[in-house]
Amino acid sequence: MSRLGPLRCGAWATLLGQLLRPPRVVCIRAVGCHSQVAQAVLTSQLKPHQEKQNFIIKVPKGTRDLSPQQMVVREKILDKIISCFKRHGAKGLDTPAFELTEILTEKNEDNFSLMYDLKDQGGELLSLRYDLTVPFARYLAMNKLKGMKRYQVGKVWRRESPTIAQGRYREFCQCDFDIAGEFDPMIPDAECLKIMCEILSGLQLGDFLIKVNDRRVVDGMFAVCGVPEGKFRTICTSMDKLDKMSWEDVRHEMVAEKGLAPEVADRIGDYIQCHGGISLLEDLSRDPRLSQSQLALQGLEDLKLLFEYLTLFGIAEKISFDLSLARGLDYYTGVIYEAVLLQSPGQAGKEALDVGSVAAGGRYDGLVAQFDPKGHNVPCVGLSIGVERIFHLVEQRMKASGEKVRTTETQVFVATPQKNFLRERLKIIAELWDAGIKAEMLYKNNPKLLTQIHYCEKAYIPLMVIIGEQEQNEGVVKLRSVASREEMTVNRESLVPEIQKRLSLS
Repeated sequence: MSRLGPLRCGAWATLLGQLLRPPRVVCIRAVGCHSQVAQAVLTSQLKPHQEKQNFIIKVPKGTRDLSPQQMVVREKILDKIISCFKRHGAKGLDTPAFELTEILTEKNEDNFSLMYDLKDQGGELLSLRYDLTVPFARYLAMNKLKGMKRYQVGKVWRRESPTIAQGRYREFCQCDFDIAGEFDPMIPDAECLKIMCEILSGLQLGDFLIKVNDRRVVDGMFAVCGVPEGKFRTICTSMDKLDKMSWEDVRHEMVAEKGLAPEVADRIGDYIQCHGGISLLEDLSRDPRLSQSQLALQGLEDLKLLFEYLTLFGIAEKISFDLSLARGLDYYTGVIYEAVLLQSPGQAGKEALDVGSVAAGGRYDGLVAQFDPKGHNVPCVGLSIGVERIFHLVEQRMKASGEKVRTTETQVFVATPQKNFLRERLKIIAELWDAGIKAEMLYKNNPKLLTQIHYCEKAYIPLMVIIGEQEQNEGVVKLRSVASREEMTVNRESLVPEIQKRLSLS
């Protein structure tokens, strides 16, 4: 006989029904959940022991995590960049990470293939921003601002093949500085180049050169060389690849892929070999072919004025007029520039690490009008610092030198050599925090003194405050230098002033 005892047929039927019924699915249906959820729950009920599907834990292609050590280095770089922007009178600004897709494609539809589009969930077509310049122009137009000097630091996204070894990612940080408004020619442009020099010199990246050109000179050169006007922008995009490709490869792209006549490409090739300073500008102003373009002559005259101001700023030797520079972004209208490292840090006598440009920018006088309903124009000029590439170079330099990085800024560690002193440690650390001193302690009731000392040495914390029974009875604490292991006795009430005095001298 069954251990359950005798049951009638009806009772057996009821019991079997309860055992076989999937109660969670019935409950889901009762509250009206989606069928997909019900199916998922049912699957989990039917296969409770099925193993989780195998998958690789990784970050998306072209992105990365930053460790605490890397964040320290990154923040130092950003601090130097932002302090330079502020020194030149810039105001901070922030804009959304995504914009209306039509905003981002208004001036350069070529970037459509590089943009990350977001699934429509609120009646708007949205895309992640690919730079900080277009959002700034949209901000000026939307708020009817006629002038502003601003800086902005933020992430941007571009759907292109990353080159991690050269510090190129799909998600990366940009630091932008821009001057918007009607001003006399070349004064804001010269300041932007001065800022670029200050930042690159301050970061101690090694020797660098800033290439300068003018889109009016580029367009004038295209016109006199015989490039059809409808091909100006696409040929400009090809020429912009000269920092990554040889002239032969760029010429092949212009001719074979974009249908440019070979003799026209050859004329362009004659000009883009030219680079120099004021004397080259003078020579090109007298060039029989190029002087036929009034647009090119205007650009050359402004570049002469720019070099005059750069000489007054003391940075003319860092600037080179380079006719091969194009800057493919379609919104540039005047002066354009790009900074390249001549040799990476610690690479003397070795092959330089190729990371491309580390900063770039230019004048974009027509972009704001694209977003203004009445077409009101606000001339603008600006620059962008390539943080990821700079960070990559600094990392390489630190690895080569074996330089250590502190991941915290803790100044004082509160310790005890004895048991039952948690409350005293909490009182002391609260006083230090309230005085603005950066302090830590171990989250244990009775930590070993050696463990606390090792923690301080590993974290490079400079000072320890030690409290024990003897110190408590005498109304004092011990102040220990972690590096030298020297100790001194300090009156309890004088602890905060004494620490502040030591920190100010360090």
